[in-house]
Amino acid sequence: MFSYLSENAWMIQWGGEVVNFGSHGHHTTTQMGNGHFPKQGFGKASYIRHIEILDESSNSRTPKDLNTIAAQNSCYDILTNIDDDFLYYDGPGRNKNCPYND
Repeated sequence: MFSYLSENAWMIQWGGEVVNFGSHGHHTTTQMGNGHFPKQGFGKASYIRHIEILDESSNSRTPKDLNTIAAQNSCYDILTNIDDDFLYYDGPGRNKNCPYND
């Protein structure tokens, strides 16, 4: 698939981005996903499911030891639930807890 990774990879990243110009000192109102926080779960928050990676023998495996980072978790957040094979991500953007540009 990726010949330059024929030896190994030590990290895999997934991500999302919302452009925030900080107009008038406020964070953007742009939503990520459908605008719900991940803790609202299935049926509300956006998600990725059945996350798998290919090992050196091209066998699919569920990734282990996932670390997540949300730069402004009062605006957008991420939640992993590997037992259910889901990664929830979402957020409303500017809200009462995320009013200003950082």
